[in-house]
Amino acid sequence: MSNYIIDAIKSGIIETLEMTFFASVFAYIIGLPIGIILYSTAKDGIMANRYVNFAVGMAVNICRSLPFLILLVLLIPFTRFVTGSSIGTTASIVPLTVGAIPIVARMVESSLSEVQPGIIEAALSMGASPIYIIIHFILPEAAPSLLLGAAINISTVLGYSAMAGVIGGGGLGAIALQYGYYRYQKDVLWTTVTILVIMVMLIQESGNLIAKRSRK
Repeated sequence: MSNYIIDAIKSGIIETLEMTFFASVFAYIIGLPIGIILYSTAKDGIMANRYVNFAVGMAVNICRSLPFLILLVLLIPFTRFVTGSSIGTTASIVPLTVGAIPIVARMVESSLSEVQPGIIEAALSMGASPIYIIIHFILPEAAPSLLLGAAINISTVLGYSAMAGVIGGGGLGAIALQYGYYRYQKDVLWTTVTILVIMVMLIQESGNLIAKRSRK
């Protein structure tokens, strides 16, 4: 590979990490509260409300059912409105965030559902409010599962970031398409794929390690 390609791959790694980091942060800022709402308003939740749960759940399911490539195209006008452009690294963060929000919400809901009912009953018997119980009892108890879910979600966003190259997004995905696929440079294609696999494995193992420590 030429020095130009090597420099492009280095830049692609930085751009991929940038997209993954910011999209994951924004997805959790929005997805975490949605997941808490889904959990707490469920049939046996501490703030049971079937109408709210149905409406929020329906919206999450609709967003989850859309293939990410289709979502990328559908969000082009919104992305252009938010960032002023529909291509590039910054623009890719918008669809990545939107695509990750429903996944985060369902993952959070699943993690919170693993909390033992006895802990909630004990908190209720002490007169704690639902919000207090969620913040001081449920979330800390579900922390290991939430951390594992976060590692999975970040890995998913990383995979999505590679698809963003189809519509002009930056990162390793764009390099794999422009040089590896369109120009038939198989060494570039396999190099970018290998780097992406290693990045996913590192994120997953880091999440597992942090989750194990939080259990202790």
